[in-house]
Amino acid sequence: MGENEVPPIIVWFRRDLRLADNPALMAAVTSGRPVIPLYILDETPGVRRIGAASRWWLDKSLAAIAGSLGVLGSRLILRRGAAAEVLEQLIAETGAAGAYWNRLYDPGVVERDMALKTTLNAEARSFNAALLTEPWEVQTGAGKDYSVFTPYWRAARSRLDRVEALPAPKRLTAPTEWPKSDTLADWKLHPSKPDWSGGFDIWRPGETGALERLAQFLDKGVHGYAERRDRPDLDGVSRLSPHLHFGEIGARQIWIAAETAVATGEAAYVDVDKFQAELGWREFNHHVVFHHPRIATENLRASFDAMPWRKDVKAFRAWTEGRTGYPLVDAGMRELWATGYMHNRVRMVAASFLVKHLLIDWREGERWFWDTLVDADPANNAANWQWVAGCGADASPWFRIFNPIGQAEKFDPDGAYVHRWVPELGTRRYPRPIVDHAAARARALDAVKTGRL
Repeated sequence: MGENEVPPIIVWFRRDLRLADNPALMAAVTSGRPVIPLYILDETPGVRRIGAASRWWLDKSLAAIAGSLGVLGSRLILRRGAAAEVLEQLIAETGAAGAYWNRLYDPGVVERDMALKTTLNAEARSFNAALLTEPWEVQTGAGKDYSVFTPYWRAARSRLDRVEALPAPKRLTAPTEWPKSDTLADWKLHPSKPDWSGGFDIWRPGETGALERLAQFLDKGVHGYAERRDRPDLDGVSRLSPHLHFGEIGARQIWIAAETAVATGEAAYVDVDKFQAELGWREFNHHVVFHHPRIATENLRASFDAMPWRKDVKAFRAWTEGRTGYPLVDAGMRELWATGYMHNRVRMVAASFLVKHLLIDWREGERWFWDTLVDADPANNAANWQWVAGCGADASPWFRIFNPIGQAEKFDPDGAYVHRWVPELGTRRYPRPIVDHAAARARALDAVKTGRL
């Protein structure tokens, strides 16, 4: 850096791959300094690596944000390695005055970021871009974290009278000289040998795709959402979860758009209220993971440590491949493999089947979903698996064992969803059930007694 050059600010993009409502980016812009946008493919020990389906999405989302930055006269620098080492090296190379980023709340990430604030040889600032309320802001009257959703959401929602979102910057000041960057192709995030992502073309990763999806949902999908959201045969959900996970759109933007739809009469309050409660459940899961960082590997309810889980490789494989002989479960697992996504109602049924019908440890399912979901989120994935298993926060009780046949009759009454994904149903090619529902239910209930949960 030359003697008279203004030191730049590094904006470390993480799961906030957007320009609008990006407080770290806006803070760098308003500083008046040149901005160096950076993305690190992090290899810090203790920070969980993303799964294969998420790598596919990340590949496209990084390309999208790089294109958006290019329009503003900027570019995205790509580096790979342990985050602290990458940042320290880039600060040394560029003489950067600071590094700004938006907060995450994952196990390992919080510790990494807190350490960076004390060790970086530059100003380190963090901001909230991901959540409506941060995990430490909502507490019980006794000053503790919440373990039940309803009182949590009541308390959190009372803080949301005025939600505001930042605009996207119109221009970024570039540094005099750009540092070296990896290419996206170097990272080989897109699968090959084989490329199993053919069915992923239903998605449009990136900020533009996220905003379009939100507009489509509020225009059509939100109508009747309170009732239609449980129907996998209907287009009744937002499908915003992967966009939210990668931060291509923020919770504040969604909240404001939903409130506006009610205010203008374009959407019914009952539907928007239910949709906002789903945002609330996401907030609650982040609240839980922040206060219980080992949620992906340890039962929140310690009594479940005595659970007599079964190791059944053959049954687990049948579940992952959608060959259990239960059509709704199999349809969901095949949808997941083909598209990186599964309808939420079907996720609950498929997860319950693994844990309760097969008595396979919920952590096995959590790891499978982590690798195959495009919206695999450290908070949502682990917390929802623990909820289904009955060992998590505000969990579904163990004795609540979904009947896959009854669930299909109720939520896929014409069989449209099942027949789409299980076209061989009714033929000799479709497998017989790998376990009898009544016997499996009895075994699951007995397991509770055996483990003395």
